[in-house]
Amino acid sequence: MESEALNIPGVFRLDRKPEKAEARFPLKLGAEGVHEICEHAHGDMGAVSGFALAAAKPAPGPVFWIRQRRLRQEHGRLLQAGLPALIRDERPVLHAETRKLADTLWAIEEAVRSSAVSLVMAELEDIDFTASRRLTLASGRCGVPVILMLPFRHEGSSAASARWRVKPRPSAPNPFDARAPGALRWQATLERSRQAPAMAGHVFNLELDDETLSLRVVPGLATDTPAPRKAPQPRQTVSPDLRRSA
Repeated sequence: MESEALNIPGVFRLDRKPEKAEARFPLKLGAEGVHEICEHAHGDMGAVSGFALAAAKPAPGPVFWIRQRRLRQEHGRLLQAGLPALIRDERPVLHAETRKLADTLWAIEEAVRSSAVSLVMAELEDIDFTASRRLTLASGRCGVPVILMLPFRHEGSSAASARWRVKPRPSAPNPFDARAPGALRWQATLERSRQAPAMAGHVFNLELDDETLSLRVVPGLATDTPAPRKAPQPRQTVSPDLRRSA
């Protein structure tokens, strides 16, 4: 409860304290702050890029996409023709490519400080706590969200708002052709979150709505769990007598 003083001396009015909004997916991903999206395994960068584009909800304005050259050589480049299938409204996507990690971080920060773009998306090989702290402060001051797309090996502390671990899932059944792929699906694990720390470890199974170009949580979709590894069986040897008889 909160008290509010009225004009009448000695009289106060008690008001109910406004409740905090329930934390829900995507936890302001692409709309506020700095979010890290990491591969679940090597080769999942395509799924990371698609998930980031589908989940982001930036303000109107251009998107600035920065790529470190090393990752382009390893994972390929963004297919421009596929963007309309993931971005809700037609907006320009500006591209830049850098050679070194330091240049990539500088370009991200300069784009944020310019306030000329609505969202900065970056593919980079790694980021430490100090660099993530600088980007978080710049994003908060300038109001430009940042999405960092990172390889599967990225770990450690970070000042980012959240860290996601993403992998692709088999597509949804196609209602018109059982042999054709259906809606895109991803599995996103929230590894850590400053906004909703209690949700850390939660797994979201998500599907792209082709009509609204937004992600929806798929209820009842089983979560993949790693199968227990079997102990190696002792190697069986065949006696010379059996080999001759065979």
